[in-house]
Amino acid sequence: MTSTLHPAPTPPSEDTGAGRAAVLVTGAGGPAGVAVVRRLVALGHRVVGVDADWSAAGCALATVGAVVPRADHVRFVDALVSLATAHGVDALIGTVAEELPALAAGASPLAAAGVATWLPSVNSVELCCDKAAFARTLRDAGVPHPATTGTAAGLAAVPGPWVVKPRAGRGSRGVRLLDSRSAVAEALNEDAALIAQTRLPGREFTADALVGRDGGLLTVVPRWRDDTKAGISVKGTTFDSPAVTDVVAAALEAVRLTGPANVQGFVADDGRATVVEINPRFSGGLPLTLAAGADVVSAYLRGIREPQAALPHLWFTPGVRMSRYFAETYTGPDGAPVADPSVARAVSA
Repeated sequence: MTSTLHPAPTPPSEDTGAGRAAVLVTGAGGPAGVAVVRRLVALGHRVVGVDADWSAAGCALATVGAVVPRADHVRFVDALVSLATAHGVDALIGTVAEELPALAAGASPLAAAGVATWLPSVNSVELCCDKAAFARTLRDAGVPHPATTGTAAGLAAVPGPWVVKPRAGRGSRGVRLLDSRSAVAEALNEDAALIAQTRLPGREFTADALVGRDGGLLTVVPRWRDDTKAGISVKGTTFDSPAVTDVVAAALEAVRLTGPANVQGFVADDGRATVVEINPRFSGGLPLTLAAGADVVSAYLRGIREPQAALPHLWFTPGVRMSRYFAETYTGPDGAPVADPSVARAVSA
């Protein structure tokens, strides 16, 4: 399978970066991928954005966009190597958790092509992506986590009300809120791929974090999930909380994750914080962390290119608010980007 390429427009005031090494960003169609592409382009980097979906918005926002096979395809890494060679890529940022094992398996051919990576261990990724294994790991480490079971027999130790969700999944897909023990038991008996957890009271938060290669915590930026749609935060506010920072740090240490992480949980009315899950990647709400002053994208990229570098601790401003809105990209029949018609009308007017 070959990759499909199309160049993305570069703002007239920006340096195209010709001659400089480029950054390859996978998952350019997801919210995290779009956020990473936009940040890198804004900083003047050449960016090759790739996705399995030809219409991925991040591909149109990057310097060059390309369609590649899915991560479970035998030619996935070959396609990345080919693109890296063609476009002078020296660093790769993966933004899809499910791709990380394939990228880790392909680290050697990528390195041979001159592409540096900084990937978490496969074991850490598997722990984060398997909600049942994640629950056991946090329980064993003494990190606050909702009571969890994968069987109807185990419901005796899991107080209600309940949230039933797929053992592996993302966003809000397949999540059900149930108040009847019998309904939860029925769901677990019908589908062994489900788990049930105690539904936590309190206020939901997400924390963007960056963990150094040595396990040192470089930053934790908590934000309230003031409003979400399909599991993605559309309104949020950064806040400072030692309790949240401490529980996030403990959870990250328990799974031995390095690099970027997105930690989700709840803060109870009495201030106690509980972690529900960790995504071993940048979050969809990353733009708020960047706006608050913690440039985790630049720090991570430096850590990729300079493995021995002492990365800085990143500070942020509490109380920064985000309200999301829709934006569009346009491509023609040949796949080439088309100028935004609303901008064109404004200019002609």
